[in-house]
Amino acid sequence: MTTASTNGALTLDAEALYRELLRGVQQLRRPDTQLVGVTSGGAWLAERLQKDLGLPGSHGVISSAMHRDDYAQRGLAATAQTKLDFDVNGAHILLLDDVLYTGRTIRAVLNELFDFGRPASVALAVLVDRGGRELPVQADYAAARVSLPADRSLALARDPAGLFTFQVEKAS
Repeated sequence: MTTASTNGALTLDAEALYRELLRGVQQLRRPDTQLVGVTSGGAWLAERLQKDLGLPGSHGVISSAMHRDDYAQRGLAATAQTKLDFDVNGAHILLLDDVLYTGRTIRAVLNELFDFGRPASVALAVLVDRGGRELPVQADYAAARVSLPADRSLALARDPAGLFTFQVEKAS
C-alpha cells in the first residue's frame, strides 16, 4: 500500500487502500448507518462504498466550506455543497474522508452536520491518516498512516472509470 519509488518519493496505491477501507467500513457500520462523505474525496469514497456494499438509497455529502476557520481567506469553494437526504436526528453516521491531517476540516464538517440535527453517533473512517494533528480529532479507522513533510499535500484523484489514485504535491 505504501511504497517508496526509486527516487525516494512516496507512492500510495489508492485502490489497495480503498479495499482496506471497504473492510474497515464493513466492521464499523451498523445496519442503519448512513454513509456521509466529505467533499470531494470523501464523497467519492462514500459513493463507491454505497454501491460496493449494496446499500439502498444514496450517500450523503457534507461540505466544510461554511464552517472553516480560514473562510475569510478561502471563501466559498466551488465543490459540492452539503446534501443529506435523511433525518440527522438520532442517525448513526459514518463520516468518510480521503486524508486526515490537522483535524480542522473534520471540525468544520461536524459543525455543519450539527446544523442539520443531533446524530446518535458519528464515526470517522479515512483512507490515509498523515498525522500532524492540530485539534483532538482521530479516525475510528484509517486504511494507512503515512508521514509527509508539512510542505506537501496529499489528495485523492478519480479517473473517468472511477478508479482512485493519490497525488502528492507541494502545498500552496
